[in-house]
Amino acid sequence: MFNIIAESAGTTLSIALEGVLDTQAAPKLEALINEKIADATEVKFDFANLEYLTSAGLRVLLTAQQEMDDKEGIMSLTNVNDEIMEIFDMTGFTDVLTII
Repeated sequence: MFNIIAESAGTTLSIALEGVLDTQAAPKLEALINEKIADATEVKFDFANLEYLTSAGLRVLLTAQQEMDDKEGIMSLTNVNDEIMEIFDMTGFTDVLTII
């Protein structure tokens, strides 16, 4: 099961993810980001309830980061668990993403 809780406040988009971000869930997140990121100068992801992610989830995050970089915006991730942090370390995403 995968849930997304998204809130916009001015130009800040906050996205809380719950469950597993895999090939079935990634298109749902990608569609939400594509719909809402145009007006955002800051995107904040909360991973407190994200259990795991696959390469499909990594691709969505990388695409969002590239879009924010292109428009000189800010994207950050908080509450990343040890298992997901290990994935970020192994794939080099710790060099690309801002993880707080």
